[in-house]
Amino acid sequence: MPSTQSGAVAKLYRTWLAGPGADEPIHDQRQWDVLTAEPGGVDYLETAVAGQPALWAVPHGCATDRVLLCVHGGGFVSGSIHTHRKMFAHLAKATGVRALLVGYPLLPEGAYPVPVDRAFAGYRALLDEGVSAGHIALAGDSAGAGPLFGAQLRAREAGLPLPAATLALSPWVDMEVVGATMETNREVEALFNQPWVGQLAAGYLAGADPRDPHANALHADITGFGPVFVQVGAHEVLLDDSRRLAEHAEKAGVEVRLDVFPEMQHTFQMMAGRAPEADDAIGRLAAWLRPLLGL
Repeated sequence: MPSTQSGAVAKLYRTWLAGPGADEPIHDQRQWDVLTAEPGGVDYLETAVAGQPALWAVPHGCATDRVLLCVHGGGFVSGSIHTHRKMFAHLAKATGVRALLVGYPLLPEGAYPVPVDRAFAGYRALLDEGVSAGHIALAGDSAGAGPLFGAQLRAREAGLPLPAATLALSPWVDMEVVGATMETNREVEALFNQPWVGQLAAGYLAGADPRDPHANALHADITGFGPVFVQVGAHEVLLDDSRRLAEHAEKAGVEVRLDVFPEMQHTFQMMAGRAPEADDAIGRLAAWLRPLLGL
């Protein structure tokens, strides 16, 4: 049985859907903050990457030569480095590294390939600062996970070394929106449905091919990528995105781990510091990642 605390995710999503403008996939960004507890012992430093806002989350006593590069979700229509700072700070603190959260403009200005551009710019900036590729891991939730793979394709095309690992939390990577769980999980998902996700995909692609490898990781050649850890809630309509991403990685010879959390909703990890399932998820990510970063 899910914890009482984890139910806050579904409650918030249903509040969104019942509120004014519920027919549009755009929500008040400030509401995200109620889900996550402050991790404590973390300093936040505003910065910029390629002229776009970015944020450092620096846990006290962390390894400063290891970095978690983070890209936030929100369907490309919501979310920011500030709404997701606490969740990524929990992950950075548990791992014992710094986190750099890179921002991107929301739709319509932030249509593809802008989020991929911003993720790649963040990665290149870290390399330019002298951080070893083997000391960098990429992390993204929901819509923020897809650009992580596009950014790595860019890095490989530019002849740059690839990062040590990728963490994909409730990833949305399929821009064709054809996963079977779009239908089979329709009654248990608290937020999304297939028409809505299709609308978001169309807005993001803005006419681009939904099978473009830089936009859709399921069609990307990820041979040679570092290990990938995928986490997803069993009640998500996007569950098949995670399953197919793990299968795709495995076929490409990439080490992959897929953890499906029973009865959890989309991006349940946002409940870090409040719900035991979220804390368990963060702990698993950190324990898996530390050895890959040489910690």
